[in-house]
Amino acid sequence: MQIPKTITVAHGDGIGPEIMDSTLKIFDATGVNLNYDFIEVGKNVYERGVKSGIEEKAWDTVLKNKILFKAPITTPQGGGVKSLNVTLRKTLGLFANVRPCKAYHPYVQTKHPQMDVTIIRENEEDTYGGIEHRQTFEVYQCLKLITLPGTERIVRYAFEYANTHGRKKVTCFTKDNIMKLTDGLFHDTFKTIASEYPDIESENLIVDIGTARLADTPENFDVIVMPNLYGDIVSDVAAQISGSVGMVGSANIGSECAMFEAIHGSAPDIAGKNIANPSALIQAGTMMLRHLGETRSAQIIQNAWLKTLEDGIHTTDIFSKHSTKKVSTSEFTQAVIDRLGQTPGKFSAVNYEGQKKIDTLELKLSRTELRPSLKQKRELLGVDIFVYWEPENANLLAERLQEASGKHLKLTMITNRGTKVWPNGHPETFCTDHWRCRFKSINERTNQMEINELLHNLTKHTTDIIKTENLYSFDTEPAFSLGQGE
Repeated sequence: MQIPKTITVAHGDGIGPEIMDSTLKIFDATGVNLNYDFIEVGKNVYERGVKSGIEEKAWDTVLKNKILFKAPITTPQGGGVKSLNVTLRKTLGLFANVRPCKAYHPYVQTKHPQMDVTIIRENEEDTYGGIEHRQTFEVYQCLKLITLPGTERIVRYAFEYANTHGRKKVTCFTKDNIMKLTDGLFHDTFKTIASEYPDIESENLIVDIGTARLADTPENFDVIVMPNLYGDIVSDVAAQISGSVGMVGSANIGSECAMFEAIHGSAPDIAGKNIANPSALIQAGTMMLRHLGETRSAQIIQNAWLKTLEDGIHTTDIFSKHSTKKVSTSEFTQAVIDRLGQTPGKFSAVNYEGQKKIDTLELKLSRTELRPSLKQKRELLGVDIFVYWEPENANLLAERLQEASGKHLKLTMITNRGTKVWPNGHPETFCTDHWRCRFKSINERTNQMEINELLHNLTKHTTDIIKTENLYSFDTEPAFSLGQGE
């Protein structure tokens, strides 16, 4: 007899305990070969003063079992607490967020009955590093970090997902017409890796028009991969237009660990009323079973769930003219259990037998020439110095900076909120109290000692320096953005 696998289970907050109990009851009725280690995370843990929402003993259990099956939690607003979902994803290295968004027409109302799109979102980088600062009285900053290894891994995962799931096209969403370095890296990496998969169609779209087309004609998409923030937003759009966010499960995949969850929140307003739809967590559960190699159980549960939907047995949130019976959470659960072993007649029955699993460890190894930083010549050309200055005449600021600039670097540009205001700025440009002052080397390149000397001179002239960013070139190509209007 096969030894049962042990997973970590968190019941969560709000409707979480109800829908988790529902899903585990279906698992047990199917005879799933699993043992459960239960942990507490979320609201009660936050209220005990643990700002991460998870205690050390719970971390130990998660790290031991490598698989976390989690119901929705409630994250308090304010108070310096951190999102537990983001903490789990980043701490466990769960780089890929996978959200299949499929229409279940006509039993779940949607304007897009042919929709079957999987959103693959990079899960660790971008603005979700949570690196933010208030720098002046008027200006706040959030850093967007995109790395080459992180981008390569998520893009390669998207193509491997398409390969293993019989998908024909992978689309990339970026905004590299504006963010030419960060999103440009994502787009360029996508193009390079796409060339390794000639049998899979590939395309890149700017995220705004891409999202508009997805909302209008989702049947034209198959797999979509994108950076973290866009993926967070677009995956909810995709879930909603497929019929309901309450029907979509989510997988968070890493090289060693994985987490599975519903994409919706904890819905405290309906907690304890036995009316919540457990479908999203059931979907996450079948994704988890497939990940664990329990494909037969996953197939039985998914087909029973599909049969329940097409029999018109629906919870309140999806009840419509195609429904035959409005049921509670527990009644829906029992309806799925009653249909275990049955297959749908109108939906296509699923067959997971023989489906290959993506080797996430292999994704760490580049099979392309994607790491030019090991070969390129990196030179320091200058420095951007961000200063606090009241929102008044840029020319006066330029005079002070020029007086203090010294003999190695010269002031070449001042921007405010990214727009050039000196030299030759326009009085119509709205300015705030946060200024980027660009200094370039008089001798084409500089060094850290010369920059330190410049900073010392500016400090002597009572310049209020907020931060600095060095300006580099790689193989003579500037590796920094121009100012708007430069």
